[in-house]
Amino acid sequence: MSQIALPFDWPAPEDAESYIVTASNRAAVDGIDRPGSWPVRAAILTGPRKSGRSLLGRIFAAKTGGTFIDDAEQHKEVDLFHRWNLAQEERKPLLLVALSPPPLWKVRLPDLASRLSATPVFTINEPDDTLARMLLEKLFARRGLQITPETTAYIASRIERSYVALMRIVDAIDTVALSQHRAVTTRLARAVLEEQHLMDETD
Repeated sequence: MSQIALPFDWPAPEDAESYIVTASNRAAVDGIDRPGSWPVRAAILTGPRKSGRSLLGRIFAAKTGGTFIDDAEQHKEVDLFHRWNLAQEERKPLLLVALSPPPLWKVRLPDLASRLSATPVFTINEPDDTLARMLLEKLFARRGLQITPETTAYIASRIERSYVALMRIVDAIDTVALSQHRAVTTRLARAVLEEQHLMDETD
C-alpha cells in the first residue's frame, strides 16, 4: 500500500492506493494484508472513529476474497459465532471490524468469547505527526483550499491528536474561510483551533 491518499470515509477511492500508511497504522495494514499468517482464519481490526477501519475492511475483502463485518460489536453474538466457524470451515478469511477489541468489547456468549480470545487483533492508532500533516494537505486540497506547508505544520503540531479532530478543524476552517472570504493562513488556523477547543493541551 502507498502513502498518497486518505484513510477517512470522506470521498476517496476505495482501493489500496487510497490509504496513507505511516507508523500509526502500518502494523494494522501489514497484519490484515497477510491472512495466511493468522493462527486462525479470522482477525479483529480496531481503531478510533474516522481512522479508516471500514475502508481497510473493504480493501481487505476485495483483495483477499474474504469477508469483513463492520461494527462487529453491534452484531448478534450468535451470528458472529457462526460466521467465525464458517470462515474456518471454508478456509476463507474473516475480518471483524470494531471500535475496541475484546475484552473491552464485552462478549457474553462463552463459545464466541473463547474463539475471539484466539483471534489476532490489529489496531490502528491515532495519527502521528506525519499522518496528520498528510491528511490535512489532502483534505484542504479536496476542498479547493490553498494552504502553505508552514500552516499545515502549525496545525498538525498543535491540534488534539485524533482523526475526529482533524475532520473538525478542516471543516471549521473551510467554513470560516468561505464565509469571511479569507485565505487559509496560520493566523486563521490559530483562531479556529482556539475557538473549536482543538488545541492539544498536552503540548
